[in-house]
Amino acid sequence: MTSITVYDGATTIGGNKIYVEEKGRGVFLDFGMNFAKYGEFFEEFLSERSPRGIHDLIHLNLIPKLNIYRKDLIPIDLDVSSFPSLNVEAVLLSHAHLDHCGNIGLLDARIPIIASPISIALLKAMLDSSPSKIRSEIAYYSEKILGEDPRILRSGKTDIGRKFVCIANYSEDLINFLSLSVKSTKKLEPGDVCELNEYSTPFEIRAFEVDHSIYGANAYILYGDTAIAYTGDFRLHGKNAEKSKEFVRNAKDASVLIIEGTRAEREDVNESEDIVFRNCLKVVEESKGLVIADFSPRNFERLETFLDIAKKVGRQLVITAKDAYMLHAIECADGVCRMKDMLIYNELRATRNKWEDIVMSKWGDNYVDPADISKEPEKYILCFSFYDMKHLLDIKPSSGAYIYSSSEAFTEEQVFDFQRLHRWLEHFNFRIYGFEVVVEGKKLKPRFVKGYHASGHASKSDLRWVIEAVDPDVVIPVHTENPEWFIENFENVVVLRDGENLEV
Repeated sequence: MTSITVYDGATTIGGNKIYVEEKGRGVFLDFGMNFAKYGEFFEEFLSERSPRGIHDLIHLNLIPKLNIYRKDLIPIDLDVSSFPSLNVEAVLLSHAHLDHCGNIGLLDARIPIIASPISIALLKAMLDSSPSKIRSEIAYYSEKILGEDPRILRSGKTDIGRKFVCIANYSEDLINFLSLSVKSTKKLEPGDVCELNEYSTPFEIRAFEVDHSIYGANAYILYGDTAIAYTGDFRLHGKNAEKSKEFVRNAKDASVLIIEGTRAEREDVNESEDIVFRNCLKVVEESKGLVIADFSPRNFERLETFLDIAKKVGRQLVITAKDAYMLHAIECADGVCRMKDMLIYNELRATRNKWEDIVMSKWGDNYVDPADISKEPEKYILCFSFYDMKHLLDIKPSSGAYIYSSSEAFTEEQVFDFQRLHRWLEHFNFRIYGFEVVVEGKKLKPRFVKGYHASGHASKSDLRWVIEAVDPDVVIPVHTENPEWFIENFENVVVLRDGENLEV
């Protein structure tokens, strides 16, 4: 008998925490941060208090009430002894987006992470280059110590690496990268790394690379008393669509299919990375001044699309130092250098972080100054997001073209961001492609233009094809706000609300 419990992510997009157990031994399929739930209480300037460990998250029901978390994150006034304990022997990470991995850092440090080498490298780079918060201490963590007031936790002086289990061969470069400390005041004790065939798990696990909007994404099939297939996030309209189809072909012997349904309530549109390339190329060819390309963080396939465009029109692609560090991390995982023909924007700052020193030491000659971009803006495509708009004050372009090549806004705060973004672009006389700001009910709102972005998720027609091709006994939708679509279209659907379980 196999038990499947969806602890989170049942009826929201993201936050997947799916526990699969057999004979008292189990694994989690992802352990992500649920942005929808977090957003009900927190925003940019109101966040959980890291000196209180998991106290705030437990009391606001933002993580499951289970006794599976790091003991050093439990302040003296939080009693978790009455919470159910689970025998968690691993977390199978589908990919390195925070809605799938963001809460792993809270888990008992003895629980290893099973992932692709690229995902492991990205987890390290993400933590290296971001302000440390307890929920994002995934690749390594700082063990907390009780303060004089034992309700308050403070960080120790050493970072401790987690144990990783690679689903593929890993290189010495990856080991060295995981061992490198970039926090100037702390040492890093690296965790153990092994391959999947060297680690005992409750199930026979097969991992399959799938197409998504981030490198290193995987789907899994677990073999025990029954076979369970888990898609993670995937699509069939990207450059690596064939890899997703290969997973589907291998999943045909699965009795249970746990499938994402991000786009189950959205109408299908004709989209692909090739369509994005052609539309964005046309914009760049017709633009005379500076071009800005704005796309999701760590969407390196889209980055390659704009690199191809830059080469075709005789411009140079300029990325941020953080993007360069991410590409360095990926190179440590797969040995492929992707920095050829790219420049790095020289941000005007008083100090640099230690991880930036690594970028500078490897590609110091690739840095381009804002003054140089200002002199000949028609030579460049800048990979900037909304949060990089402030750098235009140093470049001072007189005009240009801005291409929004990312997902649509879904929250009120994101709508406000687009209003601010529109003011920045209007100030510098940029023509905008990919969205426009319109008046709806006396309020300014963004309206998105199709053709400049391809989603990282499967369309409704593709979801239908996958379910019919696998033909499982049970379909469990997750990562969706519309589980009803699955119920209406398939007879064997089981919708597990958060905390509910199914025995198969």
